[in-house]
Amino acid sequence: MAEAKLIVTSPAFVNMGEIPQKHTCKGADVNPELNISGTPDGTKFLVLIVEDPDAPAGVWNHWIVWNIFPRDKIRENTIPGVQGLNSAGIRTWHGPCPPSGTHRYYFKVYALDTGLTIPPSATKREVLSSMEGHILAQGELVGIVSK
Repeated sequence: MAEAKLIVTSPAFVNMGEIPQKHTCKGADVNPELNISGTPDGTKFLVLIVEDPDAPAGVWNHWIVWNIFPRDKIRENTIPGVQGLNSAGIRTWHGPCPPSGTHRYYFKVYALDTGLTIPPSATKREVLSSMEGHILAQGELVGIVSK
């Protein structure tokens, strides 16, 4: 388990705050900018997983990206690394779009001591499995969206 903690923030919303419509299916549906600090020495790559644990059918994976070069910022509307298959079966940002109620969206960032050698068709399960034993630090930011 990772011992260090990454600090993940966004200029678009605060932790547990409302994600702007621009980043959802009701807007431009582009990924928000993320700021990452606390990346430990030895970090080779970052992984980003965005998921909604409040989806009716279980956790919905909105974006899975790995082999992101260590940086302090993931810019808005960019593809920062290799994109895997999200729950919609596509390799892209799939913005929040809750069918009802209020949903939480977890932006989880992991610092790894290696790159992942998995195909772009990989799922979250395959990414998590490949990360085992290589996580140096992790952090998260949570945003909310209401129907």
